Amino acid sequence: MQFTVAIDGPAAAGKGTISRAVAERFGFAHLDTGALYRAVGMKGGDPVEAARALSPEDLARDDLRTMEAGQAASKVAVIPEVRQALLDYQRDFARRAGGAVLDGRDIGTVICPDAEVKLFVTASAEVRAHRRWLEVGGEEAQVLAEVRARDERDMTRADAPLKPAADAVLIDTSGMSVEAAVAAACAEVLARLPG
Repeated sequence: MQFTVAIDGPAAAGKGTISRAVAERFGFAHLDTGALYRAVGMKGGDPVEAARALSPEDLARDDLRTMEAGQAASKVAVIPEVRQALLDYQRDFARRAGGAVLDGRDIGTVICPDAEVKLFVTASAEVRAHRRWLEVGGEEAQVLAEVRARDERDMTRADAPLKPAADAVLIDTSGMSVEAAVAAACAEVLARLPG
């Protein structure tokens, strides 16, 4: 069975947590597409060459969840040649047998526009900054400024800007528990599973 769940949204909205839980609940493979971009950004050098030469070792780096990696990802993700280099990898992953969950910024709009389920997970900038601050520490006001700067970059880039697919279901996690957000996502998947 091929069944694709596309989960998009801004940084620290909860899409990774929800994606992993949905994949586990339904036995689907999971791909955090942001990790691809974070790995490319953290490799340094020419980002297009880094994207073309991405290896499993690059994806296993232990610094991919840092604020630095997130900022690096946002900067290389605006380069159309980087996006193109990673496109086929993501599409092949999405159509694998047994089902797949992909989370990112443009899964439902560009990578998998025909996904069986499209979710857009969001939360207020303040809530997302607080979550990221709890994860990485630092000065909370600075984290909020970085979240807002990243949102601006991601939403206004010319190639594949962050926006919900027209047919995506919106899940605003600002006031939701993790359990409630996962339950809402799982309900959408369950409603669309064949048979």
